[in-house]
Amino acid sequence: MRSKKSSLGVTLILAIFAATLLVPGTRATAQEEKLLHSFNINGKDGVNPISGVIFDAAGNLYGTTLSGGTHNEGMVFELSPLAGGSWKEQVLYNFNGKDGASPYGGLILDAAGNLYGTTAYGGSGHSGTVFELSPVAGGGWQHQILYSFQGQKDGAVPYASLVFDAAGNLYGTTRDGGGGECTDGGFEVGCGTVFELTPAGGVAWTEKILHEFHEDGTDGYIPSSNLIFDAAGNLYGTTSRGSAYDGPGTVFELSPAVDGSWTEKLLYSFGNSPDGNTPSSGVIFDALGNLYGMTIAGGSAGGGGTVYELTPAAGGVWTESILQSFSDGAGQGGFFPQGGVIFDDAGNLYGSTTDGGVYSFGTAFKLTPLGNGSWTKTILHNFSYNPSGGDAGDPSGLVFDAAGNLYGTGFLGGAYRGGAVFEIKH
Repeated sequence: MRSKKSSLGVTLILAIFAATLLVPGTRATAQEEKLLHSFNINGKDGVNPISGVIFDAAGNLYGTTLSGGTHNEGMVFELSPLAGGSWKEQVLYNFNGKDGASPYGGLILDAAGNLYGTTAYGGSGHSGTVFELSPVAGGGWQHQILYSFQGQKDGAVPYASLVFDAAGNLYGTTRDGGGGECTDGGFEVGCGTVFELTPAGGVAWTEKILHEFHEDGTDGYIPSSNLIFDAAGNLYGTTSRGSAYDGPGTVFELSPAVDGSWTEKLLYSFGNSPDGNTPSSGVIFDALGNLYGMTIAGGSAGGGGTVYELTPAAGGVWTESILQSFSDGAGQGGFFPQGGVIFDDAGNLYGSTTDGGVYSFGTAFKLTPLGNGSWTKTILHNFSYNPSGGDAGDPSGLVFDAAGNLYGTGFLGGAYRGGAVFEIKH
């Protein structure tokens, strides 16, 4: 990760001038933030959570850390609420490399309470895995590898979380692999894939490549975000590179045919500023069928990224609107948005930036529609990563609880500098 160079003195200066340095259309509001767990660099706990958390029906939180654990290859954790407002961590699984390593993506739950996720590396092919964790009667969790990627042919390096279809099949993306011509360090690594995993009885799952991305000027490549379904069974996602403009990324749709094949369509190709550049997350739908997402760069405010909306029109064309452009500057309300956006019941959007804000360690923000096509940004929290260890830094991804409180993870910060899980009160 990038180094954080802001000193305590700079932090104090930024705090003094924060009120006058806010971007026009940006408001700050006091929100109570609380750290639920600080990850400890002690060889037992995980370190550096890079994806968000999810809830189960009982109100427990689940997530992954990129590294740490007993083998320093990452782990899966559960946080359970206790009386008095504290939370208890339980390490559910420690990866050891042979069974997977570096879980970049988040987790999903099935109806039976089993957890599913990906590791970017490790496994029998050293190219990542898809895994399942199942609760065992009397306590503990059982780990099973559903699929180990073998390299370029079947995909490699799954970075994102998974999604189920109605039949119980799993879908995801790999950053590398496939038949594309992309290279890294002079070696051909492929341009990424979209895959499907189908249960075949026992612990075996069968993989099928739905699409191989190509660096050919007509397709996107390097997908590193999650997928979503629409009601008709079409898949939607983003690529961080490629497009008709040779570089900034795409939003794509994959549609199934009766013969089992899938057809890709590019819904939008990102250009250069003032357009967004490099989608940093997947997309979500609103009730009207519009898509929303983030780019980590580009925009009209200095290249600090965007929140965008794609609206379908006649003839299959999708039109982009930039809802927010982030400014790459101190005190400017955050920049480099990652982790995706989420809606509340009133139609407001929420997300986080991994950098910027008053203390230069990211922000949590809210976007409110004004009814005339414009949106107003409200800063809910400026992450500080302060010397006392009382805050997180470098957040990525938010989720609501039933009461409207927000939860997420910080890659940095916490009492032990290993990252943290936080709550922002409604």
